[in-house]
Amino acid sequence: MDDRFLKANLAQTTPFPFTIEVERAEGSWIYAKDGKRYLDMISGLAVSNFGHQHPIIMQSIREQMEKHLHVMVYGEFQQDIIAEAAKELVSLLPSPLDTVYFVNSGAEAIEAALKLAKRVTGKTEMISFRGSYHGSTHGAMSVSGNEGKKRAFRPLLPDVRFLKHNALEDLEQISTKTACVILETIQGDAGIRIPDLCFMQALRTKCSETGALLILDEIQAGMGRTGKAFAFEHYGIQPDILVLGKALGGGMPIGAIVSAREHMEQFTYAPMLGHITTFGGHPLACAGAYGALEALKKIDFEEVEDKGQRIEKAIAGHHKVVEIRRKGMFFAIELTDAETTQKVVHKALELGIIGFWFLSCPEAFRIAPPLNISTEEVDWAIERILEALNDH
Repeated sequence: MDDRFLKANLAQTTPFPFTIEVERAEGSWIYAKDGKRYLDMISGLAVSNFGHQHPIIMQSIREQMEKHLHVMVYGEFQQDIIAEAAKELVSLLPSPLDTVYFVNSGAEAIEAALKLAKRVTGKTEMISFRGSYHGSTHGAMSVSGNEGKKRAFRPLLPDVRFLKHNALEDLEQISTKTACVILETIQGDAGIRIPDLCFMQALRTKCSETGALLILDEIQAGMGRTGKAFAFEHYGIQPDILVLGKALGGGMPIGAIVSAREHMEQFTYAPMLGHITTFGGHPLACAGAYGALEALKKIDFEEVEDKGQRIEKAIAGHHKVVEIRRKGMFFAIELTDAETTQKVVHKALELGIIGFWFLSCPEAFRIAPPLNISTEEVDWAIERILEALNDH
């Protein structure tokens, strides 16, 4: 066991952390204290979608830092940067997704979304999908599908049902008793599971027919990751509640739910403070979000797709690759077994490539590089990923 975190008086999440001692990060690169540099091919797990220290994001943060930090709990004082970030976000979304509630993280956003669905519908049944991952707080864990990660923390929320992902026939279980259906638009931790167009459209129709609210979790899949600003755009549908986090903050900690104003007003009355957060909408986090949304608007999605295809074509033919699942720059590269995957990820790290695995799909490793990674950096990564695959 590597216990360097514990020795530094820090809680440790696994017995085998990477333990790179970070000196700085810039663009697509992370620089260690020993002088070695690493190409960040996972964007800090879908957080740094626009690279590290993006100038637009950093300028927004610097400008806000000179004005003020926390001044009051969310929802009491009017603060320009919070309103500006919300306006930027809403401008990229279809009506009626017109009202934003900023919180501290993706997991808190899931919690708020579940509460809002119950409040709006007056119902309690929540439907999720096998293979899902929505976070590690109690409510988010309750609607996540990995039983091995949940068992030690039961009892969790009651009245949660799980359907088979991408199975049209299972949608018949959504009924007028259902408060909400929650789904990652593209499942991340399950190993980039991409639903069919007909499934997503049937899901939207079924929710509309039964009065269930459709919650789409785009904490990982949003903010350009899949080759569109938001992943639901691939399916010609829209959610009743959209959940965002990770890349929304441009490297700052933030989450958000977006819904119609008439829904969000339910948090205001009977009772007041239906959801409350001290640091949600923190001005520095919102400055990061404002900058990230500005950076998102400058992304050329044709280039994103070209680079995604470039990586896929170069790696797909390798004899150890069983399957590549990809949407935009959101990859799962499935190998023959979990042991091989672990070895390849560690060998890639030795070669200066940061990849990672999936908790619920250990036989695959993930790639999710910054959307603005250069073609030269993509080719540098491909060469070393192939070397890592050839080494085992």
